Amino acid sequence: MELQPSEVTSVLKKEIESFQAGSSTAKVGQVLQVGDGVARVYGLDDCMMSELIEFTGGAMGMALNLEEDNVGCVLLGDAASVREGDTVKSTGRIISVPTGDQLLGRVVDALGNPLDGKGPLNTTDDDLRPIEQDAPSVVEREPVSEPMATGLKAIDAMIPVGRGQRELMIGDRQTGKTAIAIDAIINQKSTGGGDPNNDEQVLCVYVAVGQKQSTVVDVQRKLDEAGASPYTIIVNASASEEAAMQFIAPYSGTAMAERYRDAGRHVLVIYDDLTKQAYAYRQVMLLLRRPPGREAYPGDVFNLHSRLLERSAKVAQDAPEINPAKYSKGGGSITSLPIIETQEGDVSAYIPTNVISITDGQIFLEADLFYSGVRPAVNVGISVSRVGGAAQTPAMKKVAGGLRINLAQYRELEAFAQFGSDLDAATQQALNRGARLVELLKQGQYLPLENADQIVSIYAGTSGRLDDLDTAKVSDFAEGFIDYMKANHADTMTELNGWKTKWSDDYEKLVGDACDTFKSQFVG
Repeated sequence: MELQPSEVTSVLKKEIESFQAGSSTAKVGQVLQVGDGVARVYGLDDCMMSELIEFTGGAMGMALNLEEDNVGCVLLGDAASVREGDTVKSTGRIISVPTGDQLLGRVVDALGNPLDGKGPLNTTDDDLRPIEQDAPSVVEREPVSEPMATGLKAIDAMIPVGRGQRELMIGDRQTGKTAIAIDAIINQKSTGGGDPNNDEQVLCVYVAVGQKQSTVVDVQRKLDEAGASPYTIIVNASASEEAAMQFIAPYSGTAMAERYRDAGRHVLVIYDDLTKQAYAYRQVMLLLRRPPGREAYPGDVFNLHSRLLERSAKVAQDAPEINPAKYSKGGGSITSLPIIETQEGDVSAYIPTNVISITDGQIFLEADLFYSGVRPAVNVGISVSRVGGAAQTPAMKKVAGGLRINLAQYRELEAFAQFGSDLDAATQQALNRGARLVELLKQGQYLPLENADQIVSIYAGTSGRLDDLDTAKVSDFAEGFIDYMKANHADTMTELNGWKTKWSDDYEKLVGDACDTFKSQFVG
């Protein structure tokens, strides 16, 4: 049987239509070389910088080196499944992470995949945000003017942190850097009762880079016990993860925070710690054969941290002429507390000096103070906040004004007092008060205090009412005095918790009289 030309034409048309309907195109390449978490790929000529690349075994990668004849990419996730000769597919999108309310209370990896066994996140493609975003421009920013209280007397009184600030925490290992960060997260419960749906609630993102899994579990447990988990996201790139995951984790956490900032919310981000991120970045860049610079770090290691920390800012409330779509609600902020680990207290090393120059101040934690029992072990002489009193409540600013000077005088006189016993009355008084102020600023771990609690206890010390008290009894006196004020002057404590409350003569007389009354009945 012979087919007619018209029949042949109709059959060909149907075949072509079905082929076009079921066909798809994709940009594919081939793995030339793989090892140590890095792969070189041939054939992806149109690949973009930081583009997500998919390997045959399901592993993902990120393009970092766009060379003339190949693409150098770092492997994310299961690197062991990638082999030479495998087919690679370009996804056409920059590496992104899920964001939104579904992540609150969860532990996720640097790609936003859940790690806590509580099931999938149920986010959509609309929730994805690129991990790299432009920082707000100068005109989009506002000066730091609202307190971001940590609940720690030593910090809120002398080294205040404000919303939109970047305050570095720096010190040797095991000096209490993470403890301060966790205290700051727990203290944010006071802003909105721990309810993430309350617009006043400060949300928190804790980014753990290169930490032990057990450390992250301990952090999660502490946050659960304190009721801080509902408003906190934990991004974990542990020490066992690929170096690339540790390198991108801080950017992922910041992208999650920016979702809330753009909605007018306030977010606190902890980077624990950026030293390990720099180590991971150095490892990745050396494997990609980029030329090493000082201490074998690549030349752009400063940009690594600056483009991350510049995204922390308080954005303007109304900026319709700039970008009405992006800042329709405005007024949100990202406050960051990056952590840097030093070796033997050397703050002049490469990475510490880089990050100090980027941030708005630093909280320096000293090992000698820590081991002598001063905790938090804040060295007041080196620590500084470049925002200063603008990030404090008026009452705290007034009461704590002379605290730093008194402590500085004490530290200076303490050294001379070791060499002689004949001290004049003024020197003896400065030493007595300084010793009691040091005791007053000691604070237990995971026990942040409200603004009013700090104000009344610090006033008791700076006004000289503790000068004749036994040094060993100062901490008990401060705790008891706070309880006494809450029981007998609850209205005053509520007023002092307000951001706008000024320290008047009436407050000074009331708190002073209350302190004298409590002191007369105090039995240490």
